[in-house]
Amino acid sequence: MAATTMARGTQSFVRVLSECWSRPGLLALEILWRWLFGIPLIVVLVWQGLRIYSAVAGQLAAAGVNQLSLTDPMGAAPIIVDAYAVVAPPILRAVLWLAPLAALTWGVASGVGRNAVLRRYDASLPRRPIALSALQLLRIIFLGASFWLWFASVQWAANHSLSGDEPDLVTYSALVIFISLGIFILWAVVSWVFSIAPLLVLLENRDLLSSLLRSLRLGPLTGKLIEINLVMGIVKLALIVVAMVFSAIPLPFESVVQGPPLYAWWVVVTLLYLVASDFFQVARLVAFIELWRVLSTQALSAKTAVQVK
Repeated sequence: MAATTMARGTQSFVRVLSECWSRPGLLALEILWRWLFGIPLIVVLVWQGLRIYSAVAGQLAAAGVNQLSLTDPMGAAPIIVDAYAVVAPPILRAVLWLAPLAALTWGVASGVGRNAVLRRYDASLPRRPIALSALQLLRIIFLGASFWLWFASVQWAANHSLSGDEPDLVTYSALVIFISLGIFILWAVVSWVFSIAPLLVLLENRDLLSSLLRSLRLGPLTGKLIEINLVMGIVKLALIVVAMVFSAIPLPFESVVQGPPLYAWWVVVTLLYLVASDFFQVARLVAFIELWRVLSTQALSAKTAVQVK
């Protein structure tokens, strides 16, 4: 792409969208590596869920889960507490072996798959699947730590606000909102580094530590990346809204469309949402590469001009 097309990040992003649309092989590769990981994981999760439910179904019935009603929150609270006490131990045992295995598999799949997608876009990029897998694993560790921090903080909020004779629901709700927003913002700051660093490994041939440090000092590129990520956030929100709207289309006809046809419709809508999300993810990566190359060319031209003078 010419440098004249890069005046604004959003303008370049529109052109990148068009280019990615004209090269469906990029999306096909992205879907392939994601779904080769995702489909077996879903099968394992469903199997584990059914196994756990069959083991605790009697205890859940005794806890009164069948009488659970969200219209009566005070009555539902003790039922939820009893149900959580029943399902928490087997879920935790499953998580202890499944989460590390899933994280390791995702890291390898992401490193190999993402490297293949980017090399399909530009064959001059190097093969660095091990480095990309290591960075992805590091990202997963921080993501898991953020979930653990959120869960532990919400538990603290519950013990602080709901353990007395008169539970303070207002304080508990305020604490949960504050904690959730704070951890979300913290993760947004941290995840930025892990999203950019793998691309710097390929574009600048850096090692892991150097790419992480470089992602904190991107100079003029930072503003354009923020602009594109803001657009991506809006696009993803729009995709969620559209998916919800399409999912609700059959509801007025529930007397006719129900059971398997309704579930099939929801599956189709979900698959279309995932495909669209993968497409925009590829476009975001390509946009970063093009921005980096144009700004690098501009910096090199400016340096050459200064040396000539």
